[in-house]
Amino acid sequence: MAHLTPLSPTSHDSSSHTECLKMTWTSAAFLAVLAVLLALSLSPEADSAAVPDNSGSTKDPQGPMKRIFMKEADASNFFRKRTRRGAKSQDEINAEQRQILAADERKREFHEEKRNEFENYAEEENDEQDERTRESTEQWREFHYDGMHPPQEYNRHST
Repeated sequence: MAHLTPLSPTSHDSSSHTECLKMTWTSAAFLAVLAVLLALSLSPEADSAAVPDNSGSTKDPQGPMKRIFMKEADASNFFRKRTRRGAKSQDEINAEQRQILAADERKREFHEEKRNEFENYAEEENDEQDERTRESTEQWREFHYDGMHPPQEYNRHST
């Protein structure tokens, strides 16, 4: 029968073991980075997010971009025409005035509503304060009434 001896870790064996673990982690990280790069390079979103190499596409946009942007000369002509335009037509002036008057009316209604709300609030507060004052005055009169004389109305001038 073969004689088996238990393996005891030596200093040489433990250092090779840690080197093996370091190698495993670095290779796993490297493989993960490669997998991410491969996935990004194969995805269709990566092509649409990439900056195009040719400069010809910026001169002549395609599709919906053509409808949004216009050439510089056309844009400057547009603004030049707008500034050199003659006096506004009476219809334009009337439409602008109607818009201004409608906005003023909305502001006036809003402020009137706020003022009414505040007036109602202030009136309620005054009524509550008057009620509290009346109650405290009645309590004072009841406390000070001696029962001998008819009750007098305090703070009233009687002739």
